[in-house]
Amino acid sequence: MLARSLGLALLAVSLALPAIAQDEEEAKWDVDAEHGPTRTIDFTTTEGTWMNLDVHPDGRTIVFDLLGDLYLLPIEGGTARRITSGPAFDIQPRFSPDGRHLAFTSDRAGGDNLWIADRDGENARQVTEEDFRLVNGPAWTPDGQYLLGRKHFTSTRSLGAGEVWMYHTSGGAGLQLTERRNDQQDQGNEIAVSPDGRYVYFSEDGTGGSSFEYNKDPNAGIYRIRRLDRETGEIETVVGGAGGAARPTPSPDGRHLAFVRRVRDEEVLFLYDFETGAQTALFDGLSLDQQET
Repeated sequence: MLARSLGLALLAVSLALPAIAQDEEEAKWDVDAEHGPTRTIDFTTTEGTWMNLDVHPDGRTIVFDLLGDLYLLPIEGGTARRITSGPAFDIQPRFSPDGRHLAFTSDRAGGDNLWIADRDGENARQVTEEDFRLVNGPAWTPDGQYLLGRKHFTSTRSLGAGEVWMYHTSGGAGLQLTERRNDQQDQGNEIAVSPDGRYVYFSEDGTGGSSFEYNKDPNAGIYRIRRLDRETGEIETVVGGAGGAARPTPSPDGRHLAFVRRVRDEEVLFLYDFETGAQTALFDGLSLDQQET
């Protein structure tokens, strides 16, 4: 009698499992769903804050993010056209080398990961599938076959640190390119690849110690630009020192590196000449960074 009762109980449990699995599938969190009362607001703006942008290879179009959506804009100005929308937060767009696709960071699958879409934002697909060590800041290799991104690590503070990883556009677990100094000091931001694909540039907290500190003096230098040689594996500092250095952007011919630096109370766009080492200030009207925090 006991065996029969136990068998019936196991049968009931086994029959209930498909229903439970179905309920769990139906209950899966959808970032784009409406979770509570919502309303749509229309507004017009001519400026934004903390925007990321990239220029199309043909030099005629800009892609940028604003409030978690991506937009296209003629480089001479005009009206921007929104190409992604909804509750998901889409940021850091980068054109592919052939200009046909966009890589960007999105939380539409539940956490920050690297995504690829057509140039007009259609046919988006997920490249990385991290559910804990989130990934952001995509950069293309010149052949258009791989994306580099910053994998995020945390310990006792929310901002954490990072490492540079490389992923094939078809997906996969990825390949680690750099090792974080610790879990406190930032590394792997603002990744860029040289036109020949040999060098990987990124910014890193170059201050001493093993823990993050608020309110450091940026004029003394906090961030620096580092360069990984993919042929030798060596990493060196390209630009640093007083005022720090961030946002490395190699020129199309590989002869120069654009970057930003704090000069007293101004954020200045600089150009670095690899051949001569000269650093030329170009523009001092940029929005301030947040190196201290």
